[in-house]
Amino acid sequence: MFRDTKAFSGFSVNDLDAAKKFYGEILGLDVTEQPPGLTLDIAGGRPVIVYPKPNHAPATFTVLNFPVDDIDSAVDELARRGVEFLRYEGMPQDERGIFRAEGPPIAWFTDPAGNVLSVLQA
Repeated sequence: MFRDTKAFSGFSVNDLDAAKKFYGEILGLDVTEQPPGLTLDIAGGRPVIVYPKPNHAPATFTVLNFPVDDIDSAVDELARRGVEFLRYEGMPQDERGIFRAEGPPIAWFTDPAGNVLSVLQA
């Protein structure tokens, strides 16, 4: 039924200006103001909608994953830009916050609204 639709994803934030700055300046994505919120233009042609929500509660799961060729370089650059990486109890993460024990190496961080994002080696 939905095989040929142009599906898209979306999530809420509590501060559109902070989200626009973070996604545009820190992460380097193309961000378009699309009332009532923002559109993140992600590689691959799928837009992600970011919308304001007065009673926003951060997602407790990863809302966006960013595959990279070199996770160490990506984590170092994000840290240089002020991104702090999450540490999860019971998960062996290295000094950078990268989990390498199983699956692709991955590191988690949050946007200004507290939504969880990740960078992972593809």
